[in-house]
Amino acid sequence: MALLARLTELGLALPHVSPPKGVYVPAVRSGRQVAVSGQVPLVDGALVATGRVGGTVTAEEAYELSRRCALAALAAADSVAGGAAPAGVVKVVGYVACADGFHGQAGVVDGASDLFLALFGDAGRHARSTVGVARLPLDSPVEIEVVFALDAG
Repeated sequence: MALLARLTELGLALPHVSPPKGVYVPAVRSGRQVAVSGQVPLVDGALVATGRVGGTVTAEEAYELSRRCALAALAAADSVAGGAAPAGVVKVVGYVACADGFHGQAGVVDGASDLFLALFGDAGRHARSTVGVARLPLDSPVEIEVVFALDAG
């Protein structure tokens, strides 16, 4: 419940979990952790933006898309948590589709990291990898995958 209250305080809500676009599941629970498949910025099953960061998508727009992906990851984790609430973040991997010459991948993925810190406080500090790529599925500018820690619930 504390997580939902914190989301409300920040003016946020969990989105609906988007159905997979391939042969996988959005999230899998293993013990007191949930691994979430890569999330792209979808609303009602459609991408919010397409293209490459540093080209048709600005770094600032991509930062916000990264936050949207993080919320989607949180929703996917919540859907399989079985009554236990996500209580922190273990690992984030961010993929950024980059135009030639774009080198600000870390700043883009900070959108997800900053959101997790705002939601979880110190429990939102996590290990992270950030990868620049030529293209992502559906021509998404950003994709975020997360491993969450669950409370004892």
